[in-house]
Amino acid sequence: MNDTKFDVVGIGNAIVDVLAHCKEEDLARLELVKNAMTLIDADRADALYDQMGPGLEMSGGSAGNTMAGIAALGGKGAYIGKVRDDQLGQVFRHDIRAIGVAFDSAAATEGSPTARCLIFVTPDGHRTMNTFLGACTELGPDDIDEDLIKSAKVTYMEGYLWDRPEAKDAFVKAAKVAHDAGRQVSISLSDSFCVDRHRESFRELVDDHIDVLFANEEEIKSLYEVETFEEALAEVRKHCRVAALTRSEKGAVIVSQDELYEISAEPVAKVVDTTGAGDLFASGFLYGYTQGHTLEICGQLGAICAAEVISHMGARPDADLKELIAKAL
Repeated sequence: MNDTKFDVVGIGNAIVDVLAHCKEEDLARLELVKNAMTLIDADRADALYDQMGPGLEMSGGSAGNTMAGIAALGGKGAYIGKVRDDQLGQVFRHDIRAIGVAFDSAAATEGSPTARCLIFVTPDGHRTMNTFLGACTELGPDDIDEDLIKSAKVTYMEGYLWDRPEAKDAFVKAAKVAHDAGRQVSISLSDSFCVDRHRESFRELVDDHIDVLFANEEEIKSLYEVETFEEALAEVRKHCRVAALTRSEKGAVIVSQDELYEISAEPVAKVVDTTGAGDLFASGFLYGYTQGHTLEICGQLGAICAAEVISHMGARPDADLKELIAKAL
């Protein structure tokens, strides 16, 4: 995997996270379902945005979080995603570049506004999310920069993109370009509902295009329609080079055709917010993988990064990840 400019290029839903604190009664007044993630339209997004207090605006989305983690570890990352030429599009572009991730996808000049996730945080630390997908769902094959894909050791995609045919075509195109250039391809299944909706095409994708698969216990059982984790484990080994399967407090299991490692979860004093745990596990793992570490060490790096992100608010690392992983290397 030499002669490359980037370690990982991520393809994902380019979403701006807008976080603001609110009172419990605000949720009732705004008719929000506490702890839920609700998809909303543009008008509702504008109305809720107007009702939010002073907040934090940052680039988000699952693959965006993973790329932020890779950059924080000292890896070289790039990102492909769709934003509009509007204020939040500029926020996304500035923020992801500021954390050290290359992002040169052209902004759309027409169509939907930039995607946003409006996150209301109550005093107990719970997050109520309202997502307007907007421009990010308009990603298509023309947005895939072939030279960029060829220049990265691994192309990584979030499963959430799989809901739209154009995005599906974009990723299959990227996977073919990557493999033709001798590179590797990775995906996170993202969500068990996502797997339920697209089981057959996900299976085909894993069989035909995926070298490194990320999934949690529910997602991998759903993919292979089995009752137990052990059955899913036996099945996934037949279908891709490496699978990194996370199991919350039980840690993770990393498998290839001839290796299996059980990785303990890192201790966390207090779990504050589990958003981004899977995204940051992928950061640690892919960073290790592209630096040539063993699968066992890759899994340990993933566990360290996941533990850091669940110890505080938000899906981006607060602590110095380079310092945290130095002990493991």
